Amino acid sequence: MNPSPHVALVGAGIAGLSCATALKRAGLEVSLFDKSRGPGGRMSTRRGDDWQCDHGAQYFTARDADFRAEVGRWQRAGVAGLWAPRLWILDGDSSEERESTVERFVGVPNMTAPARYLASTLAVHALTNIEQLRHQAHGWQVFSAEQGWLETRFAAVLLAVPAPQAVPLLQQATRELAALASSAVMRGCWALMLRFAAPVDLPFDAAFVNQGPLRWIARNGSKPGRSGEETWLLHACADWSEEHLEEEPESVAAALLSAFGQLGAPVPQGWTAHRWRYADTEPALHEGSAWHPDIGLGLCGDWLNGGKVEGAWLSGRTLAEQVLRSFARC
Repeated sequence: MNPSPHVALVGAGIAGLSCATALKRAGLEVSLFDKSRGPGGRMSTRRGDDWQCDHGAQYFTARDADFRAEVGRWQRAGVAGLWAPRLWILDGDSSEERESTVERFVGVPNMTAPARYLASTLAVHALTNIEQLRHQAHGWQVFSAEQGWLETRFAAVLLAVPAPQAVPLLQQATRELAALASSAVMRGCWALMLRFAAPVDLPFDAAFVNQGPLRWIARNGSKPGRSGEETWLLHACADWSEEHLEEEPESVAAALLSAFGQLGAPVPQGWTAHRWRYADTEPALHEGSAWHPDIGLGLCGDWLNGGKVEGAWLSGRTLAEQVLRSFARC
C-alpha cells in the first residue's frame, strides 16, 4: 500500500466523520472539508442565551452490531446516552402512549457531541465550501469558494453531502455517479425551536403526530445532560414542508404554533425557525455507498443507506472499506 495516500473528504456529517475515522485508523491522511462552522450535519443543536435545542436529528437507534459497538464507545466517552421519553402517538382525535423496547440514543450534552468527539482527532477544515473537482494525471484538485484551487493533489475525493449538493460536483467527473445522485429525491423539513419561561404541562415528552402540519414534537429538556430554559422542538411533516419550503419563517411559525396550541401547548416566549432543505430521502436508497476505484471518486451518506444516523455511519464505514481495499491492491 502507498504509505500515506491523501484523501479529500467533503462533508463532516456522521457519514463523512465515520469514513474519515476509518481511513485515518488505517494510516491514510484525510482532509475533511465542510461549509458549516463545525461538524455534525443534521446532528445539530442551536444555542442561545441560556437555551439550547436539538433541531435536526432527534435521536438515533443502533440495531447493527458494529454501530452498537460504536455507540457504546460514545457512551463510555460521555458523548451519548439513552433517552427514554414519555412517547405518544397523536392521530386525529385519538392519542395513545407508546411503550417501546426500542433503545433511543442521543448525544450528550447535545446532539452535536458525538460528531465533535469524532472530529477531535481529524483534520477538519470548517467554513470551506468545495465548489469544483478536477481530476488530473497526478490526482485530484479541489476548488473552494474561499481559497480557489488548493495546491494539494489528492489520491481520492469522497463526497459525504446531500445528493443534490453532490450532483454539480460529479457532473464533469462521472456521469454514472452523477446519475445516481440525481435519482435521490430529498425532501425538506421546517424545524421550529420554542422557548418557554416555565415547564410546559403536557402529558408527553415526545410525540409522533399524524395530523396537520406537524410530524414530531419533543421536549428538549427530557434528554439527558440538557440544561437551560424549557425548550421544545417542532418538526413539520415532509409534504407540508415541501409545500411551504420557500415561505417566510413568520408564516411557517404561525402555522406550526397553531397546530401545537391545538394540542394544549401555551404560547412560547420566543421561537427560532430553521429550514432543512435536504432532510430525508423518499424513497430511500439502499446502495450503501458508491466507489469508482478507476478514478478514485466515492459517495457516502444517509441518502444512500436508508436514511437515519445509523445508516449514515454505516455508509461512511462501507465506503472507507472499499477505498482501503483499492489502495491495498496498488
